[in-house]
Amino acid sequence: MGTVISVVLIISALLMIVTVLLQSSDESGISALSGQSNSYFSKSKAKTFEARLALGTKIAAGVFIACAILKLIIK
Repeated sequence: MGTVISVVLIISALLMIVTVLLQSSDESGISALSGQSNSYFSKSKAKTFEARLALGTKIAAGVFIACAILKLIIK
């Protein structure tokens, strides 16, 4: 049982790393200083792929935390 939790813990950690690295950085602070504004297309793009990446990160983090707690309880 402990090895299964360890494997799921490692997989969720790797998935979380990949999803965080694939997300684009939030540059709204820099563009606000320079006077640039976001277009409609850049805002609507965030509701597809970026939203899925954010959801994937949240799910991977939840699984990671749950596995870490289970590993502590089992030990």
